[in-house]
Amino acid sequence: MHFESLGDFFAMGGYASYVWSAFGITFLSMIILLVTSVSRGKKLLKDVQAKVDRQARIEAAKNMENTL
Repeated sequence: MHFESLGDFFAMGGYASYVWSAFGITFLSMIILLVTSVSRGKKLLKDVQAKVDRQARIEAAKNMENTL
């Protein structure tokens, strides 16, 4: 679509509220998805590391039992 000026571009031929709200909702959704994905990923890595550490402590304790 061809626009005469920058103002016409932002007005979007009278449909600006629909067009710009759709862009806004889309970008907001993408940002929320990115933030939640990163935070859940960090939490998952932290949980996995805690389980690995716990298993290592259990194995170390079993080895200590055999030495007594």
